[in-house]
Amino acid sequence: MYVTQTDWQLPSPASCQYEEASVMESKQTDKQSRKEAEFTREQAIEEAQRVAEAKRAKKRLAEETELLAKEQARKKARLAREQAIEEAQRVAEAKRAKKRLAEETEQLANEQARKKIWLAREKAITEATEARRARENKN
Repeated sequence: MYVTQTDWQLPSPASCQYEEASVMESKQTDKQSRKEAEFTREQAIEEAQRVAEAKRAKKRLAEETELLAKEQARKKARLAREQAIEEAQRVAEAKRAKKRLAEETEQLANEQARKKIWLAREKAITEATEARRARENKN
């Protein structure tokens, strides 16, 4: 079938206006859809940022808690070490005091024994001297 000149007609001005309005409406709808898509994308980015910040905050909190626990463990270990050193020093001092007391007691006993021996010797000398004088006076 052939199109003849008479079959072909120019569009009416009303139909052109309708098509223009339809095209403009389509453009506005596309523009609105792009705005909505951009808004949705921005919201998704913001939500992802909030989630990431929440994860970082949670991780930071866990790290701080871990550091605090480690610091408390170090303090506890240091305190236990200091207490052990103090206890060892106390035991060593008590041992030295006991040894010193035993040495002083032994030294005192030795001095008393020497003094007793010296007094006995002096007494023996005095008695011998008196006995000799007594013999000499008899003679």
